[in-house]
Amino acid sequence: MSDTKVNENKFVMNEYLDVNVKQKFVQLCSDCYQTLGWTIINTSSGIDSVTLKLQRNRKIKNRVALCDLQRKCEEAFIAIERLERTKTTKAFALSLGVGIVGTGFMAGSVFAYLASMLPVCIILAIPGFTGWILPYFLYKKAERMSIAKLNPMIDTNYDVIYEACEKANQLLS
Repeated sequence: MSDTKVNENKFVMNEYLDVNVKQKFVQLCSDCYQTLGWTIINTSSGIDSVTLKLQRNRKIKNRVALCDLQRKCEEAFIAIERLERTKTTKAFALSLGVGIVGTGFMAGSVFAYLASMLPVCIILAIPGFTGWILPYFLYKKAERMSIAKLNPMIDTNYDVIYEACEKANQLLS
């Protein structure tokens, strides 16, 4: 989609871009795209994201280099979002699995009680209760370990964005 304008006998053709960004990345993303030569012409908010409508002169100097830097920034943003989601995914899966196993033991305990096998009921109830209590603590520990492992990777992607924006600023100056 493009638009034409006539200013002082100059023909200008703009390019347009719509970008969906999570709420927490709006300011960083806005700054990044402005550094890459884009102008924000409109924003619209969704449930947990914002759509930025951008425009840029198609004849901007160093356009090819800016497009390469923009691609690097977009890849880094995608990697950051993926890594942020990964922080809790393993912890959630681990705690859910332990909770399901605990529920299985509790079901066995109930059936043993109904069959009047009280010793078996007690033996199955102990890991059952443990399987219901333990997931919270497992989740917190796994989340801390995951955050400690992933934060350096996230910081590396932020560094990629900052370096690309610095290069873009030098190209536009």
